[in-house]
Amino acid sequence: MLAQVGKPAPDFNLESTKDASSAKDLGKRIRLSEYKGKWLIFFFYPLDFTFVCPTEITALSDRLDEFKEYDAEILGASCDSVHSHWAWIKTPREQNGIAGLRYPLVADYTKETARAYGVLDENSGTAQRGLFIIDPHGVLKYAVVTDDNVGRSVEETMRVLQALQTGGLCPAEWKPGAALLQKA
Repeated sequence: MLAQVGKPAPDFNLESTKDASSAKDLGKRIRLSEYKGKWLIFFFYPLDFTFVCPTEITALSDRLDEFKEYDAEILGASCDSVHSHWAWIKTPREQNGIAGLRYPLVADYTKETARAYGVLDENSGTAQRGLFIIDPHGVLKYAVVTDDNVGRSVEETMRVLQALQTGGLCPAEWKPGAALLQKA
């Protein structure tokens, strides 16, 4: 099943860095169903130890508490191994690492999940920058894919999450507190 807005999000069951305190603890599997009842910001990035990726990953991590205020969790994914993720998490930020990461990364080593979400670059074998917002019922509500050279906006992701949670019609440039559109 290919991801489609308005339809159930493709399930996954992937090794992760969740609850790991050492390399021995790696590999706890995460399924989409674990997020039932919460909003999920699920995003793909191309590769560990690259240049744009850590800016996005740490920006989301730094604002995790704000997302939690809106009953949302964050989960990052790439086609790297869970061991590569762990090495990157242990690398200081000033050395292009993501030390202090506050949410788990999953390893889509088989590339099945990236393929299901429509972000696998078959030529390179890496994921494109895809971000998906999945509602508490497991329905895909938002999807965006960008060029590898362009990082995503945490502010825009938060705005879209808030707009989706209104359940109403949000015009362009809508911000929390602004009026919703009324159906005629």
